[in-house]
Amino acid sequence: MDSRTPVIVGVGQVDGRLLGGDGASPEPVDLMAAAARLAGEDASASALLTRLDSVRVVSLLSWYYRDPARLLAERLGASARHTVLTGIGGNEPQELVTSACQDIAAGRASTVLVAGGESWRTRMKARARGEKPDWTRQADDLVPDEVGENVPLSSEHETSLGLTMPVQLYPLFEQALRISGGRTVDEQLDRAAGLWSRFSEVAAANPHAWRREALDAETIRTPGPKNRWVGWPYPKLMNSNNDVDQGSALLVCSVETAQAAGVPREQWVFPHAGTRAHDTYAVTERPGLDRSPAIRVAGRRALELAGIGIDDPVAVDLYSCFPSAVQVAAAELGLPVDDPARPLTVTGGLTFAGGPWNNYVGHAIAAMVTRLRSEGSATGLVTANGGFLTKHAIGVYGTEPPAEGFRAEDVQAEVDAAEAPTPAADSYVGPGRVESWTVMHGREGPEKAFVAVRTPDERRAWGVSEDPSVLAELLERDIAGEKIQIASDAALDLG
Repeated sequence: MDSRTPVIVGVGQVDGRLLGGDGASPEPVDLMAAAARLAGEDASASALLTRLDSVRVVSLLSWYYRDPARLLAERLGASARHTVLTGIGGNEPQELVTSACQDIAAGRASTVLVAGGESWRTRMKARARGEKPDWTRQADDLVPDEVGENVPLSSEHETSLGLTMPVQLYPLFEQALRISGGRTVDEQLDRAAGLWSRFSEVAAANPHAWRREALDAETIRTPGPKNRWVGWPYPKLMNSNNDVDQGSALLVCSVETAQAAGVPREQWVFPHAGTRAHDTYAVTERPGLDRSPAIRVAGRRALELAGIGIDDPVAVDLYSCFPSAVQVAAAELGLPVDDPARPLTVTGGLTFAGGPWNNYVGHAIAAMVTRLRSEGSATGLVTANGGFLTKHAIGVYGTEPPAEGFRAEDVQAEVDAAEAPTPAADSYVGPGRVESWTVMHGREGPEKAFVAVRTPDERRAWGVSEDPSVLAELLERDIAGEKIQIASDAALDLG
């Protein structure tokens, strides 16, 4: 085995409720530091934390640090020469592992810490009290050595309509899956609720899950005071739960470093392959709202680079912000959604295990490492998703070293060649055919509808409405494929 082969030797996960109490978590950097110390203990080589070459942190929302990776290194007593702060996106934890492995394999680093953390619940509780936490502020002149880019994920027209949030778009994808699958609204709700019930069962057995309670499908799909509609057809229990205080850390090093530090061989898990790609940034231009060419191409290529097939991984974790994200990924990868022998999560997903904004996959990879260690000789697959089913990173992991070393590839060129974007019909006025729709709800009831419409020449346009009578009809009647009219202000006329 090449001495530069990258290997994950330690993982750590922390729950802010256990460190400070519910709504009284330590600040995010201290969650990350606690997780990093656990990772050092997990590797039986805590001294590695003081010899870090690079510290890489997933972008966080609950507090602003100018260079959180440098602050984290200071908390750990490390003099890391290289720091990274990612852009925004749930794909970033896997991207950080991939880049760490590339740097280790190339000899640019020997030991890398990948971390993320959010004290969002605590920050929001403080805000509700009219308070601001007295958390660390860094000097204004600090800048990470590398800072990730943020690409606009909504077109100007989408932004003008207010169509810019995951809670608005993933329900549209769910409806598109229903329509293409020939299912009724109730049948699709049953399908999504059954999937989420199985995820909750995994979370119930996960010691690091935020919510450890197995829920039946009927509870998940039925709206009520504690499970109100958010973006119909999703009640609250089908939405990602970002109201958490969680942190994770992954300790990645070369085989040579692991051996020198005395990390037991049974703790080693090897990253085998990493791929990346993105779907069309503007959802308006997606060829289909029920599929993802980027997941299909990047997933297939990751498996090829690792030298395995889709039936080989003993464990899988598909990014799970909403049920539609899992269903699309499963279809593109060729995975059944209801295989009791291989659930599509190792954590319980973002609703139940917790969705700490951009860092869910940090927890997923940590859980995958733990799972693979328990399996002996085994491989696992992790998918990561940023934006609106937009940016994708795929990772394959195994307990045995990869036959050809760690391999990574950007497959964007193949994705771009796979299918042409759908032309947008911005500010369209005229007739169209209903492709998908959702009705957004506030605490008092339905508020606004978004309807995806195909024009007679197959461009995509959007209709919106806040008319109570229109909202009621959209909630009561299946209008898939029906002809409607869009007025000059994007207002809907259902005829």
